[in-house]
Amino acid sequence: MLSLSTTTGYAIRALSCLGPPDGPPMLVKDLAAQSDVSNFYLAKIISRLSEAGLVKSKRGYTGGVQLARPAEQISLLDVSRAIDGEEWTENCLLGMTQCSDERACPLHHFWKNTRCEIRKNLAETSLKDSAEFEAHQKKTK
Repeated sequence: MLSLSTTTGYAIRALSCLGPPDGPPMLVKDLAAQSDVSNFYLAKIISRLSEAGLVKSKRGYTGGVQLARPAEQISLLDVSRAIDGEEWTENCLLGMTQCSDERACPLHHFWKNTRCEIRKNLAETSLKDSAEFEAHQKKTK
């Protein structure tokens, strides 16, 4: 089954717990507890998200993590790129090293069209959409 990495899923789940960029920062340990991700692992994820400019993090007594811009302006593609880069959508689905339009594997055209559709859907889905989904899921439990 083809899917986004577990780490990207954790990042999306954690980011969905954060309030607006001008809101109070959240401690990583609290964010880890709320998103059900290991504190140590989430700290590594936050570092990558910070490097990509998706979150701001500050150490110290008044420190914590906050979104760098509003949730509706952060796409799931932004998060995926920050965590996994572009490689997962650029490689041949069958793992062939010499797969291209000129020398296509049996699934090349299918995968080329599918990855364009995946990128489009990830780009059109915001962190706000994900947060609303998570909130709805919690209400129905």
